[in-house]
Amino acid sequence: MSQEKHEYASEHLSLGDQHAEVSESLAAKSSIEKIEVQLQGGAVRSYKAGITVGEVASSISTSLGKQAIGGIVNGQNVDLSEKLEQDCELIIVTLDSEEGLHRYRHSTAHVLAQALKRLYGADHVKLGIGPVIEDGFYYDVDLEQSLSISDLDAIEREMNKIIQENWPIRRKVVSRVQALERFEAIHDPYKLELIRDLPEDAELSIYEQGEFFDLCRGPHLPSTGRIKAFKLLNVAGAYWRGNSDNKMMQRIYGTAFPNKAQLQEHLHMLEEAKKRDHRKLGKELELFMFSEEAPGMPFYLPKGMTVRTELEQFSRELQLQEGYQEVRTPLMMNNRLWEQSGHWEHYKDNMYFADVDDATFALKPMNCPGHMLIFKNTLHSYRELPIRMMEFGQVHRHEFSGALNGMMRVRTFCQDDAHLYVMPEQIEDEINRAISLIGRMYDIFGFDYKIELSTRPEDSMGSEELWDQAEQALRNVLDARGVEYRINEGDGAFYGPKIDFHILDALKRSWQCGTIQLDFQMPEKFDLTYIGEGGLRHRPVVIHRAIYGSIDRFIGILTEHYAGAFPLWLAPVQVKLIPVSDHYADYALEVQSKLRAAGIRVETDLRSEKLGYKIREAQMEKVPYSLVLGEQEKNASFASVRAYGQGDQGMQHIDAFVQMIQHAVMNKIVLGQV
Repeated sequence: MSQEKHEYASEHLSLGDQHAEVSESLAAKSSIEKIEVQLQGGAVRSYKAGITVGEVASSISTSLGKQAIGGIVNGQNVDLSEKLEQDCELIIVTLDSEEGLHRYRHSTAHVLAQALKRLYGADHVKLGIGPVIEDGFYYDVDLEQSLSISDLDAIEREMNKIIQENWPIRRKVVSRVQALERFEAIHDPYKLELIRDLPEDAELSIYEQGEFFDLCRGPHLPSTGRIKAFKLLNVAGAYWRGNSDNKMMQRIYGTAFPNKAQLQEHLHMLEEAKKRDHRKLGKELELFMFSEEAPGMPFYLPKGMTVRTELEQFSRELQLQEGYQEVRTPLMMNNRLWEQSGHWEHYKDNMYFADVDDATFALKPMNCPGHMLIFKNTLHSYRELPIRMMEFGQVHRHEFSGALNGMMRVRTFCQDDAHLYVMPEQIEDEINRAISLIGRMYDIFGFDYKIELSTRPEDSMGSEELWDQAEQALRNVLDARGVEYRINEGDGAFYGPKIDFHILDALKRSWQCGTIQLDFQMPEKFDLTYIGEGGLRHRPVVIHRAIYGSIDRFIGILTEHYAGAFPLWLAPVQVKLIPVSDHYADYALEVQSKLRAAGIRVETDLRSEKLGYKIREAQMEKVPYSLVLGEQEKNASFASVRAYGQGDQGMQHIDAFVQMIQHAVMNKIVLGQV
């Protein structure tokens, strides 16, 4: 081979080698750029590194690509534009999920802030915080102009313009210096304070949409145009960061839903809730009252006291049948007790104190320490256990005046407390019995309920081993019953884990009422013991249990649940007697005596008013039954019966009517099922 050919061949060979090396390098690089994405449900797909969450959604299906608004990558919430650079687990977030709705409302809050800056001038609007809350959102703003409900329409119109403009919502990670510079430039003291209070290693991000930007962790919708239905609801005052030493800001409340039908349904529910407001109905129906002389402390009027007494008696009868023993403990006890129980360390800011004979006493916030003293008062044998101790005990807890809310949040209330002293091997059986009792009672009121298991909080007492044992016991019971429940991490009582019951009222609102708490700590603190089979002392376990929780709050819930029309057995007035004229007053009083003798709560309207007016008033008072009494009724010992919400029920003999009422009350039958 000639030298020239040899050089050419060598050069060609060299190029071939180089090509092979490049191919290997590209293959290796291609391999590195490929990532594995595990989707919800377990399927794994391979993608090129750098693909966005939105592109992954579109690759799965066109419809999912359109519905997707973001993702959750390895448990972290991210935007739709987030790039995936390594193997990961990915959940695609859509608006039909709780997380999706949260992002939707958060983005609507940003649109509200942008609209405010446009309407009132960017230099005149200083933004506080704008979080998502249950069923909606709010934004706190510092604005010289005082806003009212009448201003909300104009703000909504500007928000709709921003939505129509369909601004992309983009996240930008910034340094602390960059964040400070941006908000110093617009003279926003509140954002600057938030930035300075964040940890040094915190990742700071700013979200931008059009001319507007805000300090925010996110994530958000891809663009403002994705918002379809929202409504601003109210304006209120709120101290910056909830501190009364800070400036009062204006808080604008709103709500948002993925479509107008859902929004309209929610607004209808809000209107219905206004009609059912227990504060309004409580006044109209003369159930209870409040006074500035005792803020947050309800006064029971005769009719309200009837409801409360019936609730207590209903619960008392069922518990006595289950082997409970009723006790009563003092309202105020020496501070030593609260230090011993742990309430001083964990709860003193919510307690009321007074000095008596050079010693500090406290109004009880809970009944349990008093019950521990009662148990310790007597030497107990294992044969006595379980001991089930119950009390309708009045407790006092300090609440800030701004948090008070009729019967729903008060400073003193009656707690239907019980404490069950059991041997370890009795724990699961007693918890089972308590769950069944709570379920039976809630069924009477027509409540559906959900169950939540709350685990060890940060400020817990006792060893991790005992907590694990207690939590497992509660899980065992719930799993064995086959009931659905969710875990509420870190929300247990400071002395033990708990099972909470969340009832759903007529408007499908959730209220936490019943609770079952397992406690290994209090028996230790109070050195409680019982004598076992071998004559040795053993430590009991305590189960704390409440059904109503707060009877006062439960009455508020029931008032709204029934819209003031209590079931017959619970109604303050069960029957209203209405004589058609003064001529039949004597017959009405005769019937009244017969009904009262039969244990029926009855009132007689002897006013010289028109019959139709008196019938309408009885309906407005939501009395279950009205008996119209005239000549025909008097002659036959009959009454014309009218049922609330159902109208005329025809003529009925008084004796038969009494039997019907007694049967319905005894069996807790709801009106309409009689």
